[in-house]
Amino acid sequence: MFTAYLLITLITIAANAGIAVADLSRARFVLANSAEVGVPESWIPWLAALKASGAAGLLLGLLGARSLGIAAALGLTLFFVGAIAAHIRARVYCNIAFPAAFLTLATASLTLAAITR
Repeated sequence: MFTAYLLITLITIAANAGIAVADLSRARFVLANSAEVGVPESWIPWLAALKASGAAGLLLGLLGARSLGIAAALGLTLFFVGAIAAHIRARVYCNIAFPAAFLTLATASLTLAAITR
């Protein structure tokens, strides 16, 4: 079970760190998606900071700070539930698979962190 936890969490870390970099670099797809769901451009750096913090917390969890890793996984799970809600509120379904994939990774990381010793 630890191998699954390690693998899924590393993938979740990489995915969130990567999208945080894309957010901070103001990638075109980030700006377009944010505008489409009604997220103000001024929020993007703050959202990137949350994703990066979640990735860092997951990493610290892997390195021994178990409670911090669980908290980070929970925070990312809640973050992406909010992203899904923003898509539904805006009736933007064409790209909802992306936050759903991030939500799946965060939820899997949370579950595996909670059950792995």
